[in-house]
Amino acid sequence: MSKYYIISPAKLTLKDINDIIFNNKKIKLSDDSVSNIKKSKAYLNAKLAESDKPFYGINTGFGSLYDVKISKRDLTKLQENLVMSHACGTGDKVPEVIVKIMLLLKIKSLSYGHSGVQLDTVKRLIDFFNNDIFPFVYTQGSLGASGDLAPLAHLSLPIIGKGKVTYKNRLVKATTVLKKYNWKPIKLEAKEGLALLNGTQFMTAYGVYCLLLSHKTSYLADIVASISLDAFDGRIDPFNDLVHLIRPHAGQLKVARRFREFLNGSELINREKEHVQDPYSFRCIPQVHGATKDTIDFVEKTMITEINSVTDNPNIFPDEDEIISAGNFHGQPLALAFDYLKIAMAEIGNISERRIFQLVSGLRGLPAFLVDNPEFKPGLSTKNAGKPLKPETS
Repeated sequence: MSKYYIISPAKLTLKDINDIIFNNKKIKLSDDSVSNIKKSKAYLNAKLAESDKPFYGINTGFGSLYDVKISKRDLTKLQENLVMSHACGTGDKVPEVIVKIMLLLKIKSLSYGHSGVQLDTVKRLIDFFNNDIFPFVYTQGSLGASGDLAPLAHLSLPIIGKGKVTYKNRLVKATTVLKKYNWKPIKLEAKEGLALLNGTQFMTAYGVYCLLLSHKTSYLADIVASISLDAFDGRIDPFNDLVHLIRPHAGQLKVARRFREFLNGSELINREKEHVQDPYSFRCIPQVHGATKDTIDFVEKTMITEINSVTDNPNIFPDEDEIISAGNFHGQPLALAFDYLKIAMAEIGNISERRIFQLVSGLRGLPAFLVDNPEFKPGLSTKNAGKPLKPETS
């Protein structure tokens, strides 16, 4: 199996990212990506050479200074000043794994050839990624959903020889690492500061990491809950396919089938029961866990779209002879998805806590706190354990 992953126009999946990041794969650009980057850069250079037409942030000021023309001799200074002025983050250090994902996602976005950057700029980001050189990025300073200007500025500083990086578990000046590898600082050209700073790679990187953990947590929650159902002398009836086929949410069906698979052959689950039905926290596992799984799938779909998108501004379209200033840097699709994911994962914790309460409450032949002689042993405790349970209705 190759240790390299090729960054190409093909879709990058969550599985790919997990493999690249956690199996320490190195990356390189495909021939198509190299061609796209070069074509976009050549088109932009030609446009700037042939006319004095203003293009936002390329040969004009930024924000409310959009109508201030910048001379051609100052275009590099304009872009480098943009990076330095926005590197004003604060707070804690972003974990290295998140920074590594940020690098990967920025490289992927620039590889489509709609950003007008130099090939050397993208290659330097790849150099950082492949050699585990992690720019020092702060957790605070983003504009929220409206782009990741400050975090991406800190991500970009080291390629121009500014800022700090973590290298071999040491925080050092970027210039130290550049000298070690005999790399010269990148001299940013027209549009490049904007291309590096505009985007959603900070929020997307956190989203990818949380999504990977959510998938794992959701699966482990099913395993633990199935064991709890068995230990609580629960009924398998609520996991019968007949029930879920008449309310066929995909996650609900998946959970029910998974529980039947996990508990296949269990003597406890198949023995005759004295109780007619179980409490909500057991009986409604397919509905609750399943709804979370459906949410995770929705969030993953949103994330995959974002990962495989161009999110800087302006965007360059050489074939259509267009340079368009728009708003692809805005992270609202992600912000809403993240809120949805947070709610869904909290529900997994909520129903789990209720099952724990049932298990330690001395019901169905289980000892209180799950230990013999609990008055002499600490056992497992919960705030209200041992108090009479309120019956669950319906």
